[in-house]
Amino acid sequence: MESYVKMLHATKFVGAILLTVGIATFLYGSLISEYSTVMGVGIGIVMGAVFIFLIGMILVASEEMVLNSKEYRKESV
Repeated sequence: MESYVKMLHATKFVGAILLTVGIATFLYGSLISEYSTVMGVGIGIVMGAVFIFLIGMILVASEEMVLNSKEYRKESV
């Protein structure tokens, strides 16, 4: 159970930091900077943050399902 929580917290922490940086970069690119490439980089960072968060959630869920199925097999035998 402890490994789920550690991985979940790490995923949330990294995702939140990247999301904040991505939104700040996007806003800088759209409001302040004259270069549209900065806005594209901001969009890419936000997409990366969402991807990292979703992959982390999938890994935590699959690890929990595998361990629960092993415990279920022990109880049924």
